[in-house]
Amino acid sequence: QVQLVESGGGLVQPGGSLRLSCKASGSIFGIRTMNWYRQAPGKERELVAGITSGGTTNYKESVKGRFTISRENAKNTVYLQMNSLKPEDTAVYYCYAEIQSSSAFSSPLRYWGQGTQVTVSS
Repeated sequence: QVQLVESGGGLVQPGGSLRLSCKASGSIFGIRTMNWYRQAPGKERELVAGITSGGTTNYKESVKGRFTISRENAKNTVYLQMNSLKPEDTAVYYCYAEIQSSSAFSSPLRYWGQGTQVTVSS
């Protein structure tokens, strides 16, 4: 019923930039929190950045000042602008959203995207 589809990953040199997008589609009444997570090989998935429906943001300490999360509510889309990328940013990046499918009174359900690979290497 609800799908999250990420795009924008790829290979970039250290110091470069990428912009990730994640669009939610399907039966959607409202979207609350939208987050970006990442998982590097052999490591646990970690929260990179989050944004509430009201626009309040939070970031992992190591990406503050380099990454910016934003959203377009009319398009059900969240973005992650990544600048000054470092090799340690290499990971699969996942979109996460809490979505109300039917009404303002329905409990939000949690959805994940399929992930997009970001590789930072010279």
